[in-house]
Amino acid sequence: MTDVFDVIVIGAGPAGENVVQRAARGGLSAAIVEDRLAGGECAYWACVPSKALLRPVGLAGEVQRVPGLSLGPIEVDKVLARRDEAVSHYDDSGQVRWIGSVNATFVRGRGRLDGPRRVRVTAEGGAERVLTARHAVVLANGSGAAIPPVPGLAEAKPWTSHEVTAVTAVPERLVVIGGGVVACEMAQAMHGLGARQTTVLVRGGTLLGRMEPFVSELIAESFAASGIDVRFHTDVTAVERPEPGGKVTVRLPDGPPLEADEVLVATGRDLTARGLGLDTVGLGDGPVEVDDSMRATGVADGWLYAVGDVNGRALLTHMGKYQARICGDVIVARAKGEPDDLPALRDIADGYGAPQVVFTDPQVATVGLTEAAARRAGYRVRAVEYDLAAVTGAYLLGDGYRGRAKAVVDEDRRILLGVTFVGPGVGDLLHAATVAVTAEVPLERLWHAVPSFPTVTEVWLRLLETYGL
Repeated sequence: MTDVFDVIVIGAGPAGENVVQRAARGGLSAAIVEDRLAGGECAYWACVPSKALLRPVGLAGEVQRVPGLSLGPIEVDKVLARRDEAVSHYDDSGQVRWIGSVNATFVRGRGRLDGPRRVRVTAEGGAERVLTARHAVVLANGSGAAIPPVPGLAEAKPWTSHEVTAVTAVPERLVVIGGGVVACEMAQAMHGLGARQTTVLVRGGTLLGRMEPFVSELIAESFAASGIDVRFHTDVTAVERPEPGGKVTVRLPDGPPLEADEVLVATGRDLTARGLGLDTVGLGDGPVEVDDSMRATGVADGWLYAVGDVNGRALLTHMGKYQARICGDVIVARAKGEPDDLPALRDIADGYGAPQVVFTDPQVATVGLTEAAARRAGYRVRAVEYDLAAVTGAYLLGDGYRGRAKAVVDEDRRILLGVTFVGPGVGDLLHAATVAVTAEVPLERLWHAVPSFPTVTEVWLRLLETYGL
């Protein structure tokens, strides 16, 4: 059976859903193909469930810092039950209905390219269906967890973000391999929910190594205070799990091996796109290189687009959705012969540096370039820092508040290139920083954006004063 649509999207995660919504809004017929759950990684195995698990742990930390308040033990069963509600009990019927409500067609099955403008969909039972696009095919299939080639690791069936966010029983002993966002967030979540022995193994010398150096210092300090064992400059030489579901032995270059109930691998994402049929249109395994309209640069006739993780630009849900909105609107404009080069139809945000919040306690919020990255890029830079604990609004949030803020300034244009905050609850500070960075607000103008007292946002005033305004 062959079906023809204006636009076909492979992958019904947040990015893919945004493409079909914009395409359908523009009057184009659209189909979206998914072999797992409509809603994608973020809704069921990443952003949403991980934050549902982290929220009570972070809130418990806040309560402990406020004199006069006390909190009993976290009721883990209720936390897991709320997580289940947050992921709709892994039932995507609501998402499928939503896709229908925007006048798009949902197709269940594994989609792959089958030549120009053709998508072959294989259903679970093996039945196949070929879809043909009049105008565009969009790849929005996301990425998978990378498993490093450590002897015995893959055979030990380690946890990835999928398994840890879907946990039904918190392990008593957990080893986390990696020092990035998933490693930090899930180490703290599992430890706060009852993993009494949590060990984080980091190959390098920092946590969240792409961020400002003080980020690692403050997170590592928080981990140590809560009893999480972080070991820097530590490789894993082998992993052994003789019995499926049994105890795990993690062998290290030096010292005794670690015994654990589970191992979480959080060493990054696999951006290859094997099995997607890219070879049928002359492309390699990926990531798929795109221009600022999300059009694949290596395919003739300009019918192929890629949004989200599969293009490798910014591995963040909100950035994939941003790219998808641009992509859907561009496809509509091109299909209708309308101008397709308007400012809103080009991705500029990735070039500034994507905003990101790490939902640990303390939180990390960052946008734009770090000082080191700005210097590597050739900017004439001045950076200023301020102790967040010295801001009255932060002090009022509780005793022992620890935090820091940093602004990276382009001295030639006197605008912000990057901003980083670390501290409890600083995620809510980020959007103001994102506006300042991406809108290139001059510091002399930013000086007139008066923060209210007594809030943590007063750190903006303190940063500008430290700079000399």
